[in-house]
Amino acid sequence: MVEFRIDRRSGVATYLQIVQQTRQALRLGLLEPGDKLPTAREVVEATAINPNTVLKAYRELEREGLVEARRGLGTFVRKSLGSAPADSPLRGELVEWAARARAAGLEKDDVAALFSAVLEEQFAPSAATEGDPA
Repeated sequence: MVEFRIDRRSGVATYLQIVQQTRQALRLGLLEPGDKLPTAREVVEATAINPNTVLKAYRELEREGLVEARRGLGTFVRKSLGSAPADSPLRGELVEWAARARAAGLEKDDVAALFSAVLEEQFAPSAATEGDPA
């Protein structure tokens, strides 16, 4: 079962943090179709957030087709995302890289910015595939 971590200083709406963490768990294979999400009450007890916030997040996930609410039973995962299992060898390499970045004195935001820039670079469509002349 997924455990939500709420960062009140992130500037990201609480319900969006729940949505993002659920998507991440789906991408990493930590949640699979048929798995039950924690009840709103369980999330409220663990995070001290408003129950309506949890319900808003779950409604958003349901709107996206990722989960379904079953009256009286709970909210269940309908489909998975991606194919990057949590135990992937790439994860280990990324952990080592992050540790080196931290040892080099980079702050979390610096590492996130660097990683995001590399992602954009590596996953951006190339000019050749867009039909631009080379």
